[in-house]
Amino acid sequence: MAKVLIETSARHVHLTEEHIAILFGEGHTLTKKKDLSQPGQFACEERVTVVGPKKSIEKVSILGPARSATQVEVSLTDARTLGVTAPVRESGDVAGSAPCKLIGPCGEVEISEGVIAAKRHIHFTPEDAKEFGVEDKQIVSVKIESEGRSLVFGDVVVRVSPKFKAAMHIDTDEANAACAFGEVWGEVIL
Repeated sequence: MAKVLIETSARHVHLTEEHIAILFGEGHTLTKKKDLSQPGQFACEERVTVVGPKKSIEKVSILGPARSATQVEVSLTDARTLGVTAPVRESGDVAGSAPCKLIGPCGEVEISEGVIAAKRHIHFTPEDAKEFGVEDKQIVSVKIESEGRSLVFGDVVVRVSPKFKAAMHIDTDEANAACAFGEVWGEVIL
């Protein structure tokens, strides 16, 4: 029975080069704080405030490198706090999603769409996918055993790329529901 590492992805923002310049100043380059588990991805020193119609959330992490579209990934609890309706979507699928304002030390950006709750997913290399018997875009379930809150997550999207490292990503609401704290492993159920 093969298991996959479960990682919690807290609220964060992906920015375009244009929005980095507006929020942090022309010519600014994101400052790497630490590498993330997915190759080439990193958490930045810079932070922004995310403003919704109801409330704001300060000091939200930015993940690098820059992207082709600005995207704000929040939990559904965060979405309620902000006062937005964040659809559950795969990263990058922001068409028609919720708007918000981002505030940085040098400026503000209003995005007309881009706020989502990330669909839970598993990153696999082609070799990992073969070992687990799954394909790109396949929907699976993952069973997590924990103290008093074991559960099975359904609707987990498998994402396969040679650029990935094996890990399942869930948001903070999902981690709390499963008591998935520290090093947690899940069993993939086809």
